[in-house]
Amino acid sequence: MINNIQALLDSYSAWLKDRTKIREVEDYVEITTPYLDRHNDYLQIYAKNTNDGFVLTDDGYILDDLELSGCKIDSPKRKSMLHAILNGQGVKENEGALEIKVTQNNFSLKKHSLVQAMLTVNDLFYLATPIFTNLFNDDVADWLDISDIRYTQNVKFTGKSGYDYRFDFVIPKSKKQPERILKVINHPDRNAAQVMAFSWIDIKEVRSPDACAYAILNDSEKTVSYNVVDAIRNYQVHPIQWSNRGELVNVLAC
Repeated sequence: MINNIQALLDSYSAWLKDRTKIREVEDYVEITTPYLDRHNDYLQIYAKNTNDGFVLTDDGYILDDLELSGCKIDSPKRKSMLHAILNGQGVKENEGALEIKVTQNNFSLKKHSLVQAMLTVNDLFYLATPIFTNLFNDDVADWLDISDIRYTQNVKFTGKSGYDYRFDFVIPKSKKQPERILKVINHPDRNAAQVMAFSWIDIKEVRSPDACAYAILNDSEKTVSYNVVDAIRNYQVHPIQWSNRGELVNVLAC
């Protein structure tokens, strides 16, 4: 048994060595590894001499690729998630690049740690929809907190039809404003607009007569279509684009 395992380990070492290619690129040595990213491209890292060893870096490839794929890591919570992954491998982010400092003695281990960090961060793309939807909800909650707007989160209402609907935030009635019901729409399109409109129509008659509904539309990745905004407005829901959220503070805070 031990001989078989040793043979497998030897085979893996030979595969790793044979499939790793290096070449000089200006002041760096480019290392092409046998590990594949989600595009089935070989991961590449770059080594540069320092006074006390080397720096290994991905030259910004992983985070740039995520951003181009619509998974921009730009909020405190997103950065916290990224850094939790990197800290587990001893990797740092430096101006968008993933890098790690190494010496002659720990080069192999640190190179492995950087590759594993690159693969793990790269895999965030496959979780993008649920994770980043939740993160946008968290961004909205953080903004409400900073703006000193009181709210109840994740509230379920039963509509006239008997069906239940969940709304992300509810701001209770005050002396100056009626009840305000907020729905966060991470990917604003016509389908999302219709879902929001129909849910509001169904619960509107079971809420107070002056209750208001707001749709907070995420326009941080791309511009929201006018047709989507108009469709929401036609059902007496107030569309608020995230980039214009400052206009809403006075309405929600009082």
